[in-house]
Amino acid sequence: MSWLGPARAWMAADPDPATRAELGALIDAGDEAGLAARFEHPLVFGTAGLRGPEMAGPAGMNRLSVRRATQGVIGFLEERHADPRRGVVVGRDARHGSEAFNDEVVEVLLGAGWLVHEMPRPLPTPLVPFGVIQLGAEAGIMVTASHNPPRDNGYKLYDADGAQIIPPADARVEHHMARAGDAVLADRSSSLHRVVEPALLARYVARMTGRFAAPGSQLRITYTPLHGVGGAMMSELLGAAGYEHVSVVAAQFEPDPDFPTLSFPNPEEPGALDLALAGAEAAGATLVLANDPDADRLGAAVRGPQGWRVLRGDEIGWLLGDYLLRRAPAGGAVATSLVSSSLLARMAAAAGAECETTLTGFKWIARAGGGRPLLFGYEEALGYAVDPVVRDKDGLSAALALCKLADELARRGLSLLDRLDEIERRFGVHAGASGSVRDEAAEGAVRLQRALDELIESRPRSLGGQSVRELIDLSRGWRGLVTTGVRFELASGWAVVRPSGTEPKTKLYVEIIEEPLEDLALSRERAARAASAVLEDLSARLRS
Repeated sequence: MSWLGPARAWMAADPDPATRAELGALIDAGDEAGLAARFEHPLVFGTAGLRGPEMAGPAGMNRLSVRRATQGVIGFLEERHADPRRGVVVGRDARHGSEAFNDEVVEVLLGAGWLVHEMPRPLPTPLVPFGVIQLGAEAGIMVTASHNPPRDNGYKLYDADGAQIIPPADARVEHHMARAGDAVLADRSSSLHRVVEPALLARYVARMTGRFAAPGSQLRITYTPLHGVGGAMMSELLGAAGYEHVSVVAAQFEPDPDFPTLSFPNPEEPGALDLALAGAEAAGATLVLANDPDADRLGAAVRGPQGWRVLRGDEIGWLLGDYLLRRAPAGGAVATSLVSSSLLARMAAAAGAECETTLTGFKWIARAGGGRPLLFGYEEALGYAVDPVVRDKDGLSAALALCKLADELARRGLSLLDRLDEIERRFGVHAGASGSVRDEAAEGAVRLQRALDELIESRPRSLGGQSVRELIDLSRGWRGLVTTGVRFELASGWAVVRPSGTEPKTKLYVEIIEEPLEDLALSRERAARAASAVLEDLSARLRS
């Protein structure tokens, strides 16, 4: 198929000279491969929005794709008779292109007669869902690619309840996107334009510091926003909450869309915390906190007797879950995803709370609880919801909550590592391992899916020395959940293999569970080796 016709049609509608020139050069060169990369697989509303590389065409993030996405949102809102006078909250991060994309969103909404509550500057993602609830808006739009590579950008959509949209809303937005014509635009001189006032941001600070303040804390903290937008807000929160001994990683503090000190701007990635750990060592800190570039995730490291220990996402989840469950009123619920540790369920049962397992993604976790108050939600990929006023993962409030716990323990001569020991002695050792198999080639997604299909069809009887008790094709359902991928019930745990919703890779998750020996370190070492063996076996099968 030739993409010359669609490319010329896209060029005619594209408002950006740079992406028009990009397509023009490909058309002049007759570069069908380059055009196919921009037209063959358009971005779709996965993970509650769009995310992809900045480039021309419907397969990229660019001004026209953002314009049409916003027209799709308007069509979806009008279809359900939403009230334009309640408006839409609009925010952005500091990535390349975010300001221009934010402008498109604002101008399209205003041109369609919608009230716009625009964030005053690049700010953390959690403030958009917070604003949706506080302002009673019909929706929220955040221009962000979260922790993706520098070349990417994205578009995240929140519903009127402050949570990310879920099916069938995503399909309805795409339906209206596909039928978008020429947009009517209006600028910020419109009477429908509002800049979100400092009072709303102050309300967020007051809420979180009211819950997690520690006046006179002697805790020594080192913080990094990893070149993202969390620095100023996190510093304000820590100061207002009483944490006076805070050092920051100066080289990573100001927003920088090139992420110059990082190979990948995600606190999960090996090496991402190296500068923070060096700074913490110099400052005599005992706790390192890191947000991802849009500050909806939290990474952490703790100084222990053998040096620094970077906490796994599940370990942070256990600490926060235990802390909140100890203080929770009766009748509440917690939630986690099917690829996160099963330990939270054990803690919830002991506390008399319900634990719901959801599909991956906070669009599902935020809606868990079945009508009961959601006390806490988390997923192993460093996402935590510690307060219901933000119905999404929030790396800022999660950081404050972790500091509060660390401070309370420190006043008793204990550390976060001591609390982890206590948790695993009580509920069992839960060793986790995760990884991915990536294929960036043009046919990579097809090859990855074929490998996953072959893994399911082969029905292995053992993985890494662990016998497979049951193989569950998740497309056929598990505990009422239907998704993509496969789950293996193992002799001492479980493993899940599933395709990524945003990147060309297959994700792997393993948990091995053992009753603790007297020597807890030995128990952890044995379980970790077993988890690694399963992970290596799965990775090899998917690459073969």
